[in-house]
Amino acid sequence: MMASVAAQGPVIEVAGAGIRFKRNRRARRSFKDLFAGRKRRSRPDEFWALRDVDFTVMAGEAIGVVGRNGQGKSTLLKLVAEVILPDEGTVGVHGGVAPLIEITGGFVDDLTVRDNVFLTAGLHGMSRAEIEERFDEIIDFAEIGDFLDTPYKHLSSGMRVRIAFAVVTRLEEPILLVDEVLAVGDKAFREKCYRRIEELLEGGRTLFFVSHNERDLKRFCTRGLYLDKGKLVMDAPIAEVLQRYNADYNA
Repeated sequence: MMASVAAQGPVIEVAGAGIRFKRNRRARRSFKDLFAGRKRRSRPDEFWALRDVDFTVMAGEAIGVVGRNGQGKSTLLKLVAEVILPDEGTVGVHGGVAPLIEITGGFVDDLTVRDNVFLTAGLHGMSRAEIEERFDEIIDFAEIGDFLDTPYKHLSSGMRVRIAFAVVTRLEEPILLVDEVLAVGDKAFREKCYRRIEELLEGGRTLFFVSHNERDLKRFCTRGLYLDKGKLVMDAPIAEVLQRYNADYNA
């Protein structure tokens, strides 16, 4: 099945991508620079979070992104999610994304759980009819049926993750972006979420997964991208990438 999915072609194409920030805020880029595609010189108060990053992801692949904190992993995920634009190079995403990034973002504190499900799923492109069809499934997965009319702000952090994960993983988008979102929550629910991710992979979804957990990376991913100081230093099978990363980290 995976061979036929991969035959569909690339779903993510990143070529010479770079993004620059000021020390205290995002660096500004002129329209002239943006449309000319020209590289920009760094100023003393700026730094490149990512630079000269090149890779292609085929449909159905499961990619793990590794690296120490502050090396550009989450920034890369946001580029793929098209939350931010590159300052140089290109990022092409062919198909919609289901973003498990800052997972509880977009939920409104004063609205009830019920209202937030409709709001968030709607913002991700689901019609009201689709939400109503999947509503019970979402609530059952989140195990939060007793709190449907509770304001979101009164939920625990673990309950917030449950409902957000349940909503986002019911989207029909072909690409799943995951960024350490399951660090909160009990062990039993994490395992439930992991089984859900495996189901999505078996169904041909593409996974782009940022994590520090070696066991999770090996469980889900077949290929790894190793970022160091904003550069892509290795693109190889996940076991080889983790071996190199561990060797560098313990050197």
